[in-house]
Amino acid sequence: MKTVKLFILSCIIFWTNPLSSNEIINNLQIAEGSKIQIFASDIDSPRQMTQGDDGRLYVGSRRSGKIFALQDTDNNGVVDSKELVAQNLTFATGVSFYDGDLYFSEVNKIWKIEDISIKLNQSSAKIPERILVTDNLPSDEWHGWKWLQHDYDGKLYTNVGAPCNVCLRDDKRYASILRLNEGSWDYVARGVRNSVGFDFHPVSKKLFFTDNGRDWLGDDSPSCELNRVDSDGQFFGFPYMHASNVTDPEFGNLSPGYDFVSPVSELGPHVAPTGMIFYTGNLFTEYKNNIFITLHGSWNRSSKVGYKVIRVVLDDDGNVSEKLDFISGWLKNEKVSGRPAAPFMMKDGSLLISDDKANLIYRITPKELALL
Repeated sequence: MKTVKLFILSCIIFWTNPLSSNEIINNLQIAEGSKIQIFASDIDSPRQMTQGDDGRLYVGSRRSGKIFALQDTDNNGVVDSKELVAQNLTFATGVSFYDGDLYFSEVNKIWKIEDISIKLNQSSAKIPERILVTDNLPSDEWHGWKWLQHDYDGKLYTNVGAPCNVCLRDDKRYASILRLNEGSWDYVARGVRNSVGFDFHPVSKKLFFTDNGRDWLGDDSPSCELNRVDSDGQFFGFPYMHASNVTDPEFGNLSPGYDFVSPVSELGPHVAPTGMIFYTGNLFTEYKNNIFITLHGSWNRSSKVGYKVIRVVLDDDGNVSEKLDFISGWLKNEKVSGRPAAPFMMKDGSLLISDDKANLIYRITPKELALL
């Protein structure tokens, strides 16, 4: 009961935002040479984003249970058109566009709308018909929100978080990253407590993913993680081992029968990574093949951490050589003005960051670039 009350109180504090969008922007610090602007506002709790062939940006809304299509029709860098694509979803967080179709998630289902651009162009006032892709997922809401991603071969991946802080369940789908294979699931990664972001390396095609560390082992342990999958079915420790070497006090004396894979990088305790992408565009040539990770921020630490976007540089072997702050300033004197939720790269190479506390989407471009 104490945990539930603390969580509710934390949510009330997080979702109360006294600052205007302009004040939030003015408080942000961004890497030298970059410029940040508000791309979209009044989008209820935006999370993952994806872009269609016609330029529409699709975004999932966790709290409203809706999927929206956004457009900047006059190319001034600000969204001026918002279309409702789907509604009545439980935790509508994950979206992925592939081969003309929009895929989107709720807790225990994945849907798609075929030829979505054609349907919206025919009648933007009518919500398009959606088709069930799968309902073969657990219905637990704790860590139930999804991230969707197609790989380079068109296979669809998603995550299933552990339905708890730390536990063991008989259902092997929990605490995993899965690949859809003709209606059933392939186990890509196991022992993954709660990944809410993953992407594929543009050269090696290997899957990299973030994972949120468990709570209630103190302010400074265990760390959240960045991981790499070298082969299907690898085991990443949960619930027996956390981060690189933190043995769980309840489950650490048990043997899973698997070798543990250590993270390629520890991101820090309680920072809550909720999205990641590889940058493959040409607008920021210096960031080619770097990873951008949104750190959503702590909810129960005695002093807050996270609330920023970081850039991760990899060497030729896929190991982390550098981690740098890219955007910060949402946390100031223990007060939180925003929570970066997911990064996305537009077709023009600009970066977007969704903020599910301030209900904003930010756009990042090179500072010297004229507004597109």
